[in-house]
Amino acid sequence: MHRSLVLLLALLSVVPAHAQVGGRLRELFTKRRQSAMTAGGKVEMSYGSDPLQKLDYWKPSAPESPLVIYVHGGGWKRGDKSLSAGEKADHYLPQGYAFASIGYRLVPNCKVEDQAQDIADAIAYLVKNAEKLGFDDSRVVLMGQSAGAHLSALVGTDMRYLKKAGLGPKSLRGVIPLDGACYNVPRQIAEGGDFMLDTYIQAFGTDPERQKALSPTFHAAAPNSPSFLILHVQREDGAAQSKALGEALRKADTPAVVKGFEGRGLAGHTEINRKLGDPSYPATPVVDEWLKGVFEK
Repeated sequence: MHRSLVLLLALLSVVPAHAQVGGRLRELFTKRRQSAMTAGGKVEMSYGSDPLQKLDYWKPSAPESPLVIYVHGGGWKRGDKSLSAGEKADHYLPQGYAFASIGYRLVPNCKVEDQAQDIADAIAYLVKNAEKLGFDDSRVVLMGQSAGAHLSALVGTDMRYLKKAGLGPKSLRGVIPLDGACYNVPRQIAEGGDFMLDTYIQAFGTDPERQKALSPTFHAAAPNSPSFLILHVQREDGAAQSKALGEALRKADTPAVVKGFEGRGLAGHTEINRKLGDPSYPATPVVDEWLKGVFEK
């Protein structure tokens, strides 16, 4: 809380409510509090009882605006909703969109299945409160990077999570996975080398059936979210997994565009998340054009 608001609260505690100065202070405090929900003001909200089941929301400048939701990465075991979220909000709010960044519980204190349900539950919370929050609940896109790309793609293909949250395939206009590499978990564990192997085993275990159940590519048969924009940098595993997911979705008649961008290794993987929203970064106008298309349908 800002120091000025703390001071106002302290003054209000000693000034009688009926006093003129008290009334003015209360009015000022109310206006300050409401200003947090004006365009560009970030507000933290809880969609569950766990301390990590929170989201940040930026209200749009106009009511009935579309909503872009972001899911952070971190290997399913680290990271938080602040990771590159503010930079994206700075870009998407002027585009006329509302923006939200979802936090979720982390492995090993929960399972990946629980994380996917957290994402779906957070979407449901936002949709339920759409009128109050000032966005159009029929125009929502889910975006995620790295582990967040996997979770976003999983929620967009395996309808069990949205269904449990009281939603369905058309609750989202589309999904934008950013440089994920676990859309086919068994393949990634078999071919991805040793660098992230321990992380994958911690997240997905060693049971092949569970690994398949947590693989968006294995859920690509309809129904899916209506459209996908799958972006990757030039990492061999991420590019191969992105292309395979796109092919599986298109085979099920789900529109899926796959686009590759410069950037290699961990540096490129980080860059696509950090720079998305920078107009000079090549992926930014691609996402902007795609969002415009799906939101205008």
